[in-house]
Amino acid sequence: MKLTLGFSPCPNDTFIFDALVNNKIDTGGLEFEVILDDVETLNRLALKNTLDISKISYGVLPLLLDKYVVLNSGSALGTAVGPLLIANKEISKEEIKNYTIAIPGEHTTAHMLFSLAFPEAKNKIFLRYDEIEDFVLSSKDKNAGGVIIHENRFTYQQKGLTKIIDLGEFWEQKTQSPIPLGGIVAKRNIDIILLKKIDGLIKQSIEYSFRNYPAITDYVRIHSQEMEEDIMRKHIDLYVNNYSINLGIKGENAISQMLDIYKGSQPEIKQDSIFLS
Repeated sequence: MKLTLGFSPCPNDTFIFDALVNNKIDTGGLEFEVILDDVETLNRLALKNTLDISKISYGVLPLLLDKYVVLNSGSALGTAVGPLLIANKEISKEEIKNYTIAIPGEHTTAHMLFSLAFPEAKNKIFLRYDEIEDFVLSSKDKNAGGVIIHENRFTYQQKGLTKIIDLGEFWEQKTQSPIPLGGIVAKRNIDIILLKKIDGLIKQSIEYSFRNYPAITDYVRIHSQEMEEDIMRKHIDLYVNNYSINLGIKGENAISQMLDIYKGSQPEIKQDSIFLS
């Protein structure tokens, strides 16, 4: 049986799915047609109910709950892992509402967090995550900033950019919960036994990768393109952790807390039906 599976080419995702999609573990006859793309593209595909299984931003989850269920394995949650709001100079938080802010996708968790922290900031543009630093550096509008994610967290200072606020820390101070960045969802119409099998395989895939870590596999390296290995490891260390192996009660509560804040999108969905049980 073949299923479509979407995830990003970022090191944390390729680390998670390497063993699964490259037959390093026994998949029990399951095959996966892999779609590699940035998370905002995956969000949009999920909104169209395109993929059987997909990485998504938790910021788009309220719009997906009628079609998808959150799996226990594969998520990115944690502390001190959130998106960063950056600019090309020191500015006060009060000035943000007057700035043009580049955000890595309308349906991303980064957008959700920025809107939560700066509800008065309306002048936003949406770019691919890897275009944001260049936008801030080259923008003719001197009042320009951006929300960065992924490996850009480790490189922005090298380009002379300045952190204004860690949006993850803002979330943690507001909620006392780890920040839910992204997770793995699967179509609700897939048989529950098969869903649990897929969930277990993702867990096995992560555990396989951890057993061989800190070695960087060719699969991770190829898709990371020109990224240096130490940046790949920082990326993996930041976003792949115990919550990735299993959300657990604390992880589920953090996601539910996020949905409570943005529950207007799907009020008819009961919270006990969000997660694979």
